[in-house]
Amino acid sequence: MVNKVGRTIARRTVLATCTLLLAALAAVRAEPQGPPLRESFDAALQGRLERLVELLGYAEAARNKRLNVALVDMSDPGNPRVAAINGDEMVYAASLPKIAILLGAMVKVEQGELKLDRETELSLQRMMQVSSNRDATFMLNRIGKEELASILSSDRFRLYDPAFNGGLWVGKDYGKRGLWQRDPLHNLSHGATPLQTARLYYLMETGQLFGGRLESVMKRFLADPKIRHKFVKGLSTRPGKARVYRKSGTWRTWHSDSILVERQNHKYILVALANHRHGGRWLEALAAGVDELVTSAGPAGPALSPGPSPASGRGEP
Repeated sequence: MVNKVGRTIARRTVLATCTLLLAALAAVRAEPQGPPLRESFDAALQGRLERLVELLGYAEAARNKRLNVALVDMSDPGNPRVAAINGDEMVYAASLPKIAILLGAMVKVEQGELKLDRETELSLQRMMQVSSNRDATFMLNRIGKEELASILSSDRFRLYDPAFNGGLWVGKDYGKRGLWQRDPLHNLSHGATPLQTARLYYLMETGQLFGGRLESVMKRFLADPKIRHKFVKGLSTRPGKARVYRKSGTWRTWHSDSILVERQNHKYILVALANHRHGGRWLEALAAGVDELVTSAGPAGPALSPGPSPASGRGEP
């Protein structure tokens, strides 16, 4: 009788211990690995970003919301610093929102509804590295347009949020046809805001998308971009080596780029959305300037050189 009671108590103790352990593991997985970006704005970084934009000759474009920027300095992992110019401005972003399709694919992998077989991996790789419209449309329809919109606007991700003027949106195939629904706030087929795009990179880098399970897979698809213009071209002018994870977009005068840069002891996210015939050149110069700003900034700020004159085609016409 005593042995039976002892065994019962032991089983209950083990069960209780396992329950507590599972709860603790769940709490660890759910615990954010960094503070919310909207609580991390830094006045000094904001001033330096605004000064850079002015030095480059883009202040008027920023005032007219033809240039919209978000910067997240993650060099101190536990203390991100955020600066933005028109950070919640939602504009047409061309191929940049393909990064949202990548997120949707990872959600379907997590749910067991999509297998990362060779065909799927190659399709995602082409979609991200060479911006294949055919593969983007293929993956979008495997996920489902309505399903992707639900994922982006879910409480889990909130990457499209009316409270912050929208965000990432993919309501149409990447082709002439296939329109499902334009975004409810701005009537855009493929849209983004700088801050919501930066949030996606930030959540990925801090393990807050999938608890550290699929973020490395996402980064693999974002690595080694084959289209070497805009941010990538600008960074190529900077000394030293950097690892970059990137998605850009271009259509007519709309130029967008987003990137996570890892360079020695520095790590930062940069997103910019421009609407101008010279927008691609703007983003090239901006990337070089921001890299200098982040990697050489001291207590007094970076020693930035004046940007190109408007006559060069990089500034205001």
